[in-house]
Amino acid sequence: MSRKPRTILIAVSVIIGIWAVALGGYLMAQKAKLTADMVSQYGHTLDFSKLTGKERAEALRALEDKINRLSMEERRRWREEGEWREWFNSLTEAEKGQFIEATMPTGFKQMLNAFEVMPEDRRKRAIDAAIKRMKETPDLGTGRNPNEDASMYTTNAPPNLSPDLEKKALTIGLKTFYSESSAQTKVELAPFFEELQHQMESGRPFRQN
Repeated sequence: MSRKPRTILIAVSVIIGIWAVALGGYLMAQKAKLTADMVSQYGHTLDFSKLTGKERAEALRALEDKINRLSMEERRRWREEGEWREWFNSLTEAEKGQFIEATMPTGFKQMLNAFEVMPEDRRKRAIDAAIKRMKETPDLGTGRNPNEDASMYTTNAPPNLSPDLEKKALTIGLKTFYSESSAQTKVELAPFFEELQHQMESGRPFRQN
């Protein structure tokens, strides 16, 4: 075989090999990609009332890991389905706190610190922008837990800060407000906190029209 055809053959073989590796990686990534339904199905297999000790702790950590691997859209879908309430409500207060800390979005604590030093008018603009976005896009929310105090929410779904809670967040700062909230309040208002973080990171509430 002459040198030129051999060179072409080698080049074609290399290209085919690269595409095969890329395709294999893509298929593996798709297979490994978690969805809201997959996490919900896993949650259905757990009965925390029958789990104790190391087995219980490992099951909770596995749940936390799966939730942290969800994309933002899938995490919102998973929360919106509401099936997580069954196992979440069976956790102890300490476990609820651990779960919330472990599944905080990246940069969440930095957002709280940034909000803390903002003037009150900018805090209000950020909160208003997050609430407006959630009202315009209902699937960002989760629906209110009927066992929760209705004063936490407005009459509109998805769950938002009531005027009283919004005033408290503005006056004492979101960091203090968050730290003083119960685990149940934190998880119920997670969509609001995540949307507020998104608004602040995008800078949209502070742009001049």
